[in-house]
Amino acid sequence: MTKRILVIDDEESLRELVCTCLEDLGGWEAIAAESGHEGLLKAQEYALDVILLDVSMPDMDGLQFYEQIKANPTTQMIPVILLTAKVLPSDRTRFAQLDIAGIMTKPFDPTLICDQIAEMLGWAE
Repeated sequence: MTKRILVIDDEESLRELVCTCLEDLGGWEAIAAESGHEGLLKAQEYALDVILLDVSMPDMDGLQFYEQIKANPTTQMIPVILLTAKVLPSDRTRFAQLDIAGIMTKPFDPTLICDQIAEMLGWAE
């Protein structure tokens, strides 16, 4: 069965690149959201296998989104992988306390993104 991945990032070019890579290289279904608010709606609308979540977004940042998704019984079991440009030592400590599947730092290699996601989630190739 095809994996369904929600990509939440406020940067349109990056969001489109990630979705294209997931679909063309991974053969997965990518659903795009440009904000945390839109992501919350789509997380309830679709059965998702994982959420790729940008940490730094206006209005609702990735960590606020994460708290809401984990507080909802319908969506709390969806694995979350954080996408972040800056990972400070204090961030690593804070991220380590969260129940996340992994962290991908930007910039990333688009040709390796599917392999990295599969590895983080234990999906057999």
